[in-house]
Amino acid sequence: MKHRIVVLGAGYAGAFAAGNLARRLSPSDTEITVVNAVPDFVERMRLHQLAIGQDLAFSKLADVFAGTGVRLRLARVTGVDPERKTVAVTGEEGEGELAYDTLLYALGSSVAHHGVPGVAEHTFDVTGRSSALRLRDRLAGLGEGGTVLVVGEGLTGIETATEFAESRPDLSVSLAARGELGAWLSPKARRHLRQAFDRLGITVREHTSIEAVEPTRAIAADGTSIPADVTVWSAGFAVHSIAAAGGLEVAETGQIVVDRTMRSVSHPDVYAAGDCAYAIGENGRPLPMSCASAGFTNMQATAAIIARLTGSKIPTTGLKYYGNHISLGRRDAIFQMVGGDVRSKSWYLGGRTAARLKSGVLKGAGWGIAHPTFGMPKRRRRLAAAPDRAGVRTAA
Repeated sequence: MKHRIVVLGAGYAGAFAAGNLARRLSPSDTEITVVNAVPDFVERMRLHQLAIGQDLAFSKLADVFAGTGVRLRLARVTGVDPERKTVAVTGEEGEGELAYDTLLYALGSSVAHHGVPGVAEHTFDVTGRSSALRLRDRLAGLGEGGTVLVVGEGLTGIETATEFAESRPDLSVSLAARGELGAWLSPKARRHLRQAFDRLGITVREHTSIEAVEPTRAIAADGTSIPADVTVWSAGFAVHSIAAAGGLEVAETGQIVVDRTMRSVSHPDVYAAGDCAYAIGENGRPLPMSCASAGFTNMQATAAIIARLTGSKIPTTGLKYYGNHISLGRRDAIFQMVGGDVRSKSWYLGGRTAARLKSGVLKGAGWGIAHPTFGMPKRRRRLAAAPDRAGVRTAA
């Protein structure tokens, strides 16, 4: 009987992982199934562009995995049972259950509401394609002078505010920051960021915590009412409760607690990658939810799965966060390097050069997803007769 590998989610982590597994493991004794709720690969890093009305073509997963041997199941994951080694799904084929021998959990994250009243009912976000399209429709209906408030001073908030202001100069765009705008950046990069906001006419409300959202305004902690025809919530990410409900050991964030090889500490046949993995980086801190972390964790997870199944020594991949790359519209950007303590280094790259670099990163990620196996090798590895899934030691 073939070893059944099930990958949950076909985002940056899951799609790359499935392709890598298919590329390196022989189909003679492995069966790889990817479960995803939508038929397209969604480039989350570009959803703010989709929301403002830019035409983006996303790859069809059926085309992505065509000829790779990877099976695609279009369905929504509703539960996992790591004791029975099954996954519950629902989709066009109705409700069903998939059995696995090895599970790679890569369901990603969604917007975090933080329990703020009115966020679920009255705000928009760019964490998924459907929510970005919903925002796109709303913005298309705003006339000149319409007000847009972006809540959150993280990377998503900054990229969203600048993209909107550049693409729609007829709108009044503002950003609410709990602290100082770009506080984590180096002084020069921070000045560059502020200059970009000034150039684009974005109003910044620093030290402003939003306590409630209503249909046409947001209310700050000090009682200030901020008019907003549209409020875009970008105040962090949250993972689904499926892993916790299934009995997997999770952190306070709900992320699956994994060891250095991305293996669940509570269930050895389960691995996690991307935003849903609580992975400790080389600096001793949890990796941030990001596309970069999805890359590091999926490479480590697939390397560990392949090594354990084939009886090989497990290699270690780097788990170091190098910095932030922030788009400021289409023609400007900031690339900020960070050190081991996650503090910004004095050097940064900004302007059109940084924008071209960011564009290259996006195109590279898109090409990689469209070619998940990077060309099948002539020989792929067979499974060991009796793989020692617990005893293979990790490379130093």
